[in-house]
Amino acid sequence: MELRGTANAGRAAPQPKRTQRSGRPVQAGQPSQTERPVQVDRPDQQDQPDQQDQPGQLSQPGQLSPPGSRPRWPRARRGLLAALITGALVAPISAAATHPEIPAPAPAHTGTLTPTTLDSAYAANRVNAAEAARMAAAHGDRSRAAAVRSMADPSRHFLTFDARGSGRAAEVFGDLAKADHVAVLVPGSDTSLDTYDRFRAGALALQKRLGPRAAVIAWLGYETLGTISADVLTTGLAKEAAPELREFIRELRRVNGHARLTLLCHSYGTVVGARAASGLDISEMVLIGSPGTGVDSAAGLHTKARVWAGRGGDDWIADVPHTRADLFGTTVGFGTDPVSPAFGAHVFAAGAGGHSDYLKPGSVSLANIARIVLGKTPEMTHG
Repeated sequence: MELRGTANAGRAAPQPKRTQRSGRPVQAGQPSQTERPVQVDRPDQQDQPDQQDQPGQLSQPGQLSPPGSRPRWPRARRGLLAALITGALVAPISAAATHPEIPAPAPAHTGTLTPTTLDSAYAANRVNAAEAARMAAAHGDRSRAAAVRSMADPSRHFLTFDARGSGRAAEVFGDLAKADHVAVLVPGSDTSLDTYDRFRAGALALQKRLGPRAAVIAWLGYETLGTISADVLTTGLAKEAAPELREFIRELRRVNGHARLTLLCHSYGTVVGARAASGLDISEMVLIGSPGTGVDSAAGLHTKARVWAGRGGDDWIADVPHTRADLFGTTVGFGTDPVSPAFGAHVFAAGAGGHSDYLKPGSVSLANIARIVLGKTPEMTHG
């Protein structure tokens, strides 16, 4: 569930294998960017007449369908929820398990970030990235070495960098200290240093659209989970990541206290952003491709920021059940759909794109997100 600026940027990371209860390995799959989960009909309903839903009028759980029609989406959602729960129980694979241990140096000590220490922090993190590339190459991991080596380029600007494990980083695009508008991007699952270029492409596309008086930060500040994992339907990882995001926003305010700050969260990143939202010094919060946030409404985020939500017409996340259930002492699912009226967010048009197309150059979603960041919301098109 990565967020990128071009539809085919970067290579997809290999999918992890999972083990059935019998112990036999099977290949874990995930919906593509253009595919939606397939509906499976129950045998006792196959002979019933089919009646197409009208565009934009999908039946909702708990609602009665017209006489003679089949409640297609409620059943599909229940079936998908059951499949995801089963996968979470049978295939406990974390994001960390998909990354082998690759030698890397400890993060560089950059001290307190201020406008005057930015350049030295950038330089220290480039040196750290170069050393990480050498260590990965010596270990025999050419792919990681190549990915990290590019991050040591003199043109790159990292506020934080850590190549250990799946990696963490916060890269700046634009002049952070002088920017009037700053957007912080929070990614979803399957984002790591190995897949980072896809995340970076979206940040670059947004900064280009915003112009020279704005800065964008690609914040890979937490250990993202795998789309097929035991944690993908719970808020557990978000609870761990939220304090990191809060501290990062506080550090940003020491570097630039006057900028209008927008938190832009994608996919599982919306769950992370929701956990961190209370008390954050931000003007706008944008939720895109969200499976839900773990709260029932925008008011439940306890933020003074305006909350926005958008979803592309071809985003498969629309078919993930927006519900919550207690399962063996664990809450599974994320609740109310953020683009539904019940959630109470400002809904903006996100075009016809898929789950990874929100920051695609030339897209409706990119244009509207840029308007939110720049405070030009009267010019927006709404969903």
